[in-house]
Order: sequence, then structure tokens, then C-alpha cells
Amino acid sequence: MPHLIVEYSANLDPQIDIDALLVELHAAAAASGVFPLGGIRTRAARREHYRIADGHPDNAFVHVVARIRHGRPLDVRQRAGTLLFETLCKSLEVVYATRPLGISLEVQEIDPDVSYKQNNLHEYVAERERSRP
Repeated sequence: MPHLIVEYSANLDPQIDIDALLVELHAAAAASGVFPLGGIRTRAARREHYRIADGHPDNAFVHVVARIRHGRPLDVRQRAGTLLFETLCKSLEVVYATRPLGISLEVQEIDPDVSYKQNNLHEYVAERERSRP
């Protein structure tokens, strides 16, 4: 795991390539050395309805929630969060320089007592890695 959930204000559509942003965040999570590739899920939710700061229509936001497995030490969570946040900010630096934009990222631990999952992705990823030329 993590699950990287990117929420963003709809008024950013003309300025950001959300698919490229997801690729960059996904790659950063994979490169972190903290998360196995088969556990990384990266997705976006475009928000049509929002109010930001003084309500000016130019105001925009991108917020990422990184939901990770419970139990990792604080320094590991901070290292992963810092890498993801730096990647997010770098990806958005041109937009940030040209309009009012709030960028945020939060790392949340998933409570194992109420988390249910079934996943065969690790096996498929490993098999594809073995079969690469």
C-alpha cells in the first residue's frame, strides 16, 4: 500500500494534466523504497463543488491523501510523505506561480482492525517483472 487519492478543484483542468500528475506520484511512491509496487493505488477525484478562501473563482486546490498500512515508524512515514509532497509541488510549480493555489498532502494510517482487502496484484506484478526481456 499506499492509496494515493488526489482531490483537485475542477477549475484546474485547463492547467494541469491530471494523468501525468498521477504517473509522477505513483512513480515517487514506487521509488520511495517504502511501498511494494503491487500495493500502490493512485487515483484522482475532480471536485466540481468547492469554496476556497475568499471564494474567488480563480482560487484552486490540490489535496493528496496517502493512506498507508498501519505500524510504520514516524521517520518512515515522514520520509515517504516528504518525497510525495516534493513531487506534488514540483509537478504543480508552474500552476502555483500563476494562480492562487493551495497544495496539501496528508499521510493517514489505515486501521488494521477495520480494513478488509483481497489482492492478487503482487503476484501479477512479480510475474510480469520475471517475464521482461
